[in-house]
Amino acid sequence: MNLTKKVKIKEPDINSVKTTLADFIEYYNQNIPQSFPRASFKHLEKFRATHAGLFDGSKDEWTVDKHRKRLMDWLSSYDETL
Repeated sequence: MNLTKKVKIKEPDINSVKTTLADFIEYYNQNIPQSFPRASFKHLEKFRATHAGLFDGSKDEWTVDKHRKRLMDWLSSYDETL
């Protein structure tokens, strides 16, 4: 009798894992439709300053769940001349 039990390790949900700005921007730009504007470091720093309430103490903690949709909407209306 085989008593070995297979344990399935649950991977963390990529959407809720806190990540750095650099990792977030890479993931964001690779996983949005081609028709959406791409984000740059300049964009994300401006977004972070404009939406400081979305960041829990650390300004370098980004999550897909919390920031992706809001960033997409913000980038669509962002005026580079501001």
